[in-house]
Amino acid sequence: MDYDFTTGVNSLEEFWMPFTPQRGFKKKPRMFVSADGMYYKDDQGNDIIDGAGGLWCVNAGHNRPLIKKAVKSQLDVLDYASCFQVGHPTAFRAAKRLVDVMPESITNVFFSNSGSEAVDTALKIARGYWRVKGQAERQVLIGRHRAYHGVGFGGMSVGGIPYIRNTFGALLSSVDHLPHTHNLAEQAFSRGQPEWGGHLADHLEQMIDFHGAETVAGVIIEPVSGSTGVLPPPKGYLEKIRKICDKHDILLIFDEVVTGFGRFGDYSSSSYFGVTPDIICCAKGITNGTVPMGATFVNKEIYGAFMQGPDDTMELMHGYTYSGHPLACAAAIGTLDTFEQDAINDNAKNMMQPFEDALHSLKDKPYVRDIRNCGMLGVIELDEYSDDDHDRWSREAFIDLFYKGVAVRLGKNALVLSPPLILDENHIDHIATSIGEVLQAL
Repeated sequence: MDYDFTTGVNSLEEFWMPFTPQRGFKKKPRMFVSADGMYYKDDQGNDIIDGAGGLWCVNAGHNRPLIKKAVKSQLDVLDYASCFQVGHPTAFRAAKRLVDVMPESITNVFFSNSGSEAVDTALKIARGYWRVKGQAERQVLIGRHRAYHGVGFGGMSVGGIPYIRNTFGALLSSVDHLPHTHNLAEQAFSRGQPEWGGHLADHLEQMIDFHGAETVAGVIIEPVSGSTGVLPPPKGYLEKIRKICDKHDILLIFDEVVTGFGRFGDYSSSSYFGVTPDIICCAKGITNGTVPMGATFVNKEIYGAFMQGPDDTMELMHGYTYSGHPLACAAAIGTLDTFEQDAINDNAKNMMQPFEDALHSLKDKPYVRDIRNCGMLGVIELDEYSDDDHDRWSREAFIDLFYKGVAVRLGKNALVLSPPLILDENHIDHIATSIGEVLQAL
C-alpha cells in the first residue's frame, strides 16, 4: 500500500488539538504538509520559514539525513522493546552519548517521552533521593511564578502560569513559588540578561527560612523561562540561586526542555550561564522533534544514593512503557551526529548577535512594548488590545505572518522566536523584516 501524507483531510472534527481554539482554527485551518531545512510547505504549496523551530524543538532544521538514516536503520531491525528488566543496545548507546555532552558532573540519564514527563521524573527523583537518604521530611518543591514545567500534575504544581494551573483544580501539596524576575519598568528592551533583578534570588533564602531547610527537597527553574514569554535571568540571579541551594543542601533542577540542545551554543545552557544544577530535564531538541523523547539527567551523588540494598532490588519505582524507545534513542544519536557534522552549536553562537540586533531593530514598530532575547531565543511583546480582548494584536500578527510566509510561536501578547540553528543572516533578516511589515500594517 502506498501512503500519501501530503493530501487534504476528509474531516477536521475528530482531532482535539492541543492548546488551540478548536472552533476558530477549524473555520480557517492552517496546515503544514512537508518541511525541509529552514522551511515548511503548506497545503497551498507556499514556503513558510520556520521562525519557531517547530515548537522550540527543531533545532537542527527539518528533514535531516542522519536522523532519518538512524531512525530507519533502527526500525529495520527492532521497532520496539521494553526497557523493564530487559534492554536493547541503542538505549545504552544513546545514554552514553548524551551524558558525554552534558556537564561533567552529570553521570546518568532516565528516559521518558516528553518534557512534562522529564520534569515529573525529576520531581519524583528529588523527593525519592531524600527518602533513601533517611530525610523523608524533605518534600517541599519550590518553583516560580510565570514558570512553565509541562502539563503533568507535578509540572503544573511547580509551574506558575495561572490560566494553566487554575483549569484543573487541586494540584500537589507542599509546593511554593518564588516571584518571577520580569519587571517591565526596570528591564524593558534589555539585550540579553537584564542588569536589574539579581536581588530577587534572595527570596529563596526567605522561603527556605519560612519552610525550614530540613523540609525542602528541591528548587526547579528554567534558566530562561520560555512559554511565559522568554524571560532571561537577571545577571547574578542563577549564581545566587545555586549558592543558596548549596548552603542549605537543596537539589537544584534546571528545566532545559527549551534551553537545551543548541539554544545557547551547547547541549546544556549551564555552560553559558556558568551554573551547573544537580538535575537537568531535557526533551524537544534532544531528537530534533522527530520522535517524542524526554530525558532527566542526574549527577553521581543522586544516582548513587539509590543504588543501595541487594542487587536484585528495584531502586526506583518509576518508568514509562516507552522509556528508552528504540526509535527515540536512534533519533537522539542521529541528532548528536548532525550537530557534530554541521557544527550547529558553533553556528548558534555566531548568530546570537545578528539575531539580537534584528529583533531590537523592531523597537519602534507599532504596538511593541518590549523586546527580550537571550541566546537564540527572542520575543516581541505587544500592547494589550482591550480589557476584553487582551491579545488581539499578537493573535492577528501571528496569523498575518503565517500568510506572509513566516511561522512564529504565539504567546500571550507576544510573538516568540526560536528558529532552527542552521539559519544564516539572510534568514534572520527575512523573519525580522516580515514581522516589521506585519506590525506596521496591523
